[in-house]
Amino acid sequence: MALSKLQRRARIKRRIRKIVSGTASKPRLSVYRSNKEIYAQIVDDVNGVTLASVSSRDKDIKASSKSEAATAVGKAIADKASKAGVETVAFDRNGYLYHGRVKSLADAAREAGLKF
Repeated sequence: MALSKLQRRARIKRRIRKIVSGTASKPRLSVYRSNKEIYAQIVDDVNGVTLASVSSRDKDIKASSKSEAATAVGKAIADKASKAGVETVAFDRNGYLYHGRVKSLADAAREAGLKF
């Protein structure tokens, strides 16, 4: 039997999370992509703490398209990370393909100074 889209993503996500984990020195940049919005948060998995989070629903994020919103979120999460004292992160694409909005968020975060 073929897997549904959600079951397939959950399987990929479990496979990624076995490897990618956030620590205090190198937290995890987790991306969640819904049909309308995109969310990013920096997580320290050892202590179970979210260090910074940004979404395309925030008031200061203005964009006309979804990929522009992802770029704006990438820049904003990099700014919040630097304020929180985070320079390097482990990127968690959360089962999504590294393509489109996920890629534009990652590229914008890299350009704004986040290392991964």
